Amino acid sequence: MDKIRIIVADDHVVVRQGTCKLLEQEEDLEVVAEAGDGEEAVRLATEFNPDVVILDIAMPKMDGIEATRQIKACCPDVNVLILSAYDDSQFIFSLLEAGAAGYLLKSIHRRELIAAIRAVREGESVLHPSIARKVLNRIALAPDIPGRKESIGVLSEREIEVLKLMATGASNKKIAGVLHLSTRTVQGHLSQIFQKLRVSSRTEALVWALREGWVTLDNVRHVKSPVIPMVEDPCRDH
Repeated sequence: MDKIRIIVADDHVVVRQGTCKLLEQEEDLEVVAEAGDGEEAVRLATEFNPDVVILDIAMPKMDGIEATRQIKACCPDVNVLILSAYDDSQFIFSLLEAGAAGYLLKSIHRRELIAAIRAVREGESVLHPSIARKVLNRIALAPDIPGRKESIGVLSEREIEVLKLMATGASNKKIAGVLHLSTRTVQGHLSQIFQKLRVSSRTEALVWALREGWVTLDNVRHVKSPVIPMVEDPCRDH
């Protein structure tokens, strides 16, 4: 199995080195570089083209929001995972719009971070539960935008079905079961969705879909998990 190649960016040396040490205990994870500021994170992402970049928000020279934006612009296939002590709404939505695939708080357990890295590498969305609630609240309070559903033609009917199931927090395996498809076919639909929307993760696709009105709270009213769930089980199917 190919190792998941990771860059860890945090201006606090102890936190950064501690994170790296935790990750390197896992056989399938490899830290290829460390960055102490946002500019260095962008430079190293361009140089190493890793699978995942773990970013803090508050960093010198360039904050995590701009670093995320630049990394996604130059390396669209790189998955950015935010690991921060901040859960302010202004940071959350700016980072999701910049292209972050996940947003975790530094209070999470080690196993949750490792599961999240594996999940975003597979195109899954990862948000801390408190962050997911803020996303739901923001959507619920957002005014309806007339005509915003007119652009739904960009996706096929089947792709819209996959997107709506994805909004419930369903894994690829669960989506396949509901639609009576193979997991590989679902993965193919997700790849098409990502390509058409020019995104690289479930989080980005869902932010787009929610903003455009393709997916609404009606899609998730009858499920217990938030729209973009926190991955807690390292063995969760994809």
